[in-house]
Amino acid sequence: MPDPQPQSVAQVREGLGEVGYLADEPAALVSFLAQRLGKPVLVEGPAGVGKTELAKALSRSTGRRLVRLQCYEGLDEAKALYEWNYRKQLLRIQAESAGDGEGSWEATRGDIFGEEFLLTRPLMEAISAHDAVVLLIDEIDKTDQEFEAMLLEVLSDFQISIPELGVIEARTQPIVVLTSNNSRELTEALKRRCLYLWLDYPSVERELEIVRLHAPELDEALAHRLVEIVHMVRQLDLKKPPSIAESIDWARTLLLIGADDIDRATFEQSMSILVKHRSDIDLVAERVSVKLEGDGVPGGIMPPGSSRG
Repeated sequence: MPDPQPQSVAQVREGLGEVGYLADEPAALVSFLAQRLGKPVLVEGPAGVGKTELAKALSRSTGRRLVRLQCYEGLDEAKALYEWNYRKQLLRIQAESAGDGEGSWEATRGDIFGEEFLLTRPLMEAISAHDAVVLLIDEIDKTDQEFEAMLLEVLSDFQISIPELGVIEARTQPIVVLTSNNSRELTEALKRRCLYLWLDYPSVERELEIVRLHAPELDEALAHRLVEIVHMVRQLDLKKPPSIAESIDWARTLLLIGADDIDRATFEQSMSILVKHRSDIDLVAERVSVKLEGDGVPGGIMPPGSSRG
């Protein structure tokens, strides 16, 4: 059963934290407004900064079911909204034709275009759900402008028009989160209907909090060193910089292999947790691995209790 509407930004931030998502002030504010104003949220930013995870965390913190539409090039209405179950319709037509044959086409047509012949897809599923849901429209920038135009009715009025049935209005108000990796500019019409949130890679201090939350057994100094190295890797010109999820995976990997420090050997042994392209591996090995030779700590903020000079 979904929780009642939140009464403050602090309440939303606390709720997200309880389900493992450390929201900053802008993310907490937009999440609060999405629920109180009933408006969709467009979350943009680089891949791997927690855009999709925000929608999942909202689902967990509010007790709402998550309905996800994963976007891709060529996605159309039939895969996003609904389509008719043609096989079932054909069977009904054949059954009626095998009867007395007196039924008119209009009667048959009205019979086969009922809700029992409708195959609901994610957008229709979210609109028609009896209990309020969180609707995640993931990577909307992979679709085209025609698909965006189709979305406008859903995002503006939370309804879907079906020519054969009429207008299907939302039974409950979904929380809608759209994510974009900013690979193309979205239309002004879409942006106008949404609240906006830009998520970027977190600071060293914030990412350290996230890593410690998900890998609390990791030594604090080691966690700090891990985060500094991740930030060093992200500064390189990579095809795919390490995501926050990969920072967490690396922390858990270090625990599993029993590492008590990140020297060059440990880094090269576990580098594939962070870096997923061959050309990136070569670049990171060249630029980062050599800096980890010996006991030196990467530049930046020192681990607690350490000093330079």
